[in-house]
Amino acid sequence: MYYDLIKEVVSLIEIYENESDQHAQDVHSFGLWLNEYSKKKGLQPPSEPEWEGKSKGRSADSVINTSLVHLSRYAKLQAKVAIANTSFSTPDDFIYLISLVAFGSMTKTALIKLNVHEKSAGIQIINRLISMDLVGQTTIDTDKRNRMIHITAKGTRLLNESMENIRAATKNVTEPLSHEEKMQLIKILTKLEDFHEAKSRA
Repeated sequence: MYYDLIKEVVSLIEIYENESDQHAQDVHSFGLWLNEYSKKKGLQPPSEPEWEGKSKGRSADSVINTSLVHLSRYAKLQAKVAIANTSFSTPDDFIYLISLVAFGSMTKTALIKLNVHEKSAGIQIINRLISMDLVGQTTIDTDKRNRMIHITAKGTRLLNESMENIRAATKNVTEPLSHEEKMQLIKILTKLEDFHEAKSRA
């Protein structure tokens, strides 16, 4: 027998009885109350959302992929606004600098991999930052062919001067979300990123 389930149902009936003496003693009334009680306690699973093309067979995977592409473009538009009238050529310039501030000096390969770029595109960004004296490079004793990349004083200064606009741009992208929704989204996006990162290493 489902003893745990029976105990849980009995507990719910006690709550139902204690909430009001006027509750009808029939299954239908109890069922209606239980539905409202579950909603209040957040026990019901969220209803499946609607999306364009769903009735014609458009899959959830398609919607998610399209939304991620669109959001990436919206984020880039906001980032371009943030770097207007600065020395940065592209949003990738300040993203690479932020990576070096957050994670410290690293090899060119590691920096490119961290930002999920193809090697040729990543090298182009790094070379541009070097030519602008925003990052510097030092050779590694154990591997002369590889270089450690670090942010320079000039790069730190420029990044600090631009951070207010950059923070405003990032906030604009997530503006309609509550703190709780942002935390939920971080968990979901982290799960996706971890999966694809592990898959790329395999």
